Amino acid sequence: MNCTAELWADAGLDAEGVRAIRPTLDRPALGAQVDALLSELPPHVVIVGHSLGGIVGMALALAAPHRVAGLCLVSTNAKAPTDAQRAGWREWIARLDLGADARSLQQDIIEPLLGARVVAERPDLVGRALRMGADTGEVALRAQLEMQLTRVDLLSRLPSLRMPTLVVSGIDDVICPPSFHTEIVTRIDGARLVSLDAGHLLPLERPREFGDLVRAWRAQQIRTAA
Repeated sequence: MNCTAELWADAGLDAEGVRAIRPTLDRPALGAQVDALLSELPPHVVIVGHSLGGIVGMALALAAPHRVAGLCLVSTNAKAPTDAQRAGWREWIARLDLGADARSLQQDIIEPLLGARVVAERPDLVGRALRMGADTGEVALRAQLEMQLTRVDLLSRLPSLRMPTLVVSGIDDVICPPSFHTEIVTRIDGARLVSLDAGHLLPLERPREFGDLVRAWRAQQIRTAA
C-alpha cells in the first residue's frame, strides 16, 4: 500500500532471464483486485507480495491455486483487520477527502515503515519511501484503503494451499511483526520462514539479501520440478 515498483528496484528480481511483472493495486475491493490480476497475469506465476500485496497474493492463491507455481509472502498479515486498523484506514480516507496527499500520509508513518534507526541514518531510504507515496497518488491510495476495509480472515484457509511458499519477515517490523509470519508458516505445509534484520519495507531496506533469498528459492523450485 502506497508503494510502487521502486520497492523492488534493487532486489534484482528480473535477473537470470526472469521477467518480473509489477502490477498496480488499484481496486477498491480485495475480490475485485484478485479478479483483475487473474485476467492480466500469465497462466502460471510465482507471486511475490509485500504487505497488502502479500494479502492479495494469498487471496489469489486461494482463489486459483492452479495458477500459482510459488508464493513468497513478505512483511504481511493473514488475519482479519482489527477495529483499530479499520478506524485508521477510514481516518486516512477522510483526510484524503479533505485534501491530504499520499506523500504526507506516508510521512506520518515513516518511522513504523522503516524504523527509527533507519530514519535517522538513511535519509536516502526515507526519500525513496516518500517518493513512492507521491508516485502512488491519492486516487490509487484511496482505492487501496477501501480494499483494506474489505479484507477477511485468510489464516484459517491457508492449510488448503499446496504450492511452495517462502515467508520473509523483518525482525524489527512493527506493522507486521514476526509473530504474524510464524502464524502463516505453521498453516502452510512445507512453508519456509526467513527473518532478516529490517523493518516493514524490507525489500527497500535489504534489497541484496532479499533478492538473493528469492532467487535461490525460485531456483530450488525449478530444480525440484525438473
